[in-house]
Amino acid sequence: MKTLAEWFEEYSVSHKNLTNKKIHYICVPLIFFSVVGLFMSIPSGVLSPLASLNPALANWAFVALLLVLFFYFRLSLVMGIKMTFFTAICLIGNYLVSQYVPLVWFSIIVFTVGWIGQFYGHKIEGKKPSFIKDLQFLLIGPAWVIHSVFSTK
Repeated sequence: MKTLAEWFEEYSVSHKNLTNKKIHYICVPLIFFSVVGLFMSIPSGVLSPLASLNPALANWAFVALLLVLFFYFRLSLVMGIKMTFFTAICLIGNYLVSQYVPLVWFSIIVFTVGWIGQFYGHKIEGKKPSFIKDLQFLLIGPAWVIHSVFSTK
């Protein structure tokens, strides 16, 4: 398994242009946020026994994010903690959004806008998105953004 530094190094190859980076700093979190919203929109009847333990556990986003967080914690304890905070913000944010608008449609719109931005950024960069080479880069992107934006260097 690659280390987090190796993933970041490989991901950075197609993310050197400053405009593309700025687009990624906005669009990658938006896409992650929207995917959480899409998972929260899936009917959770099968998960209803979990609702008796805690209603927050009775949605597919929580289940999917446990698997995603396992991936991050395997790469790095610190990154796992950072991504746990980010995923918590996404869960809470999507819950709040769902109180005012249909979450599925909101998430589809945000997802679409995010990907349009991503592909525009890569057009500027002149390089294909990393996930075309390896789908795991879809999980590396959010960690790379969190790392880049909050890096103390």
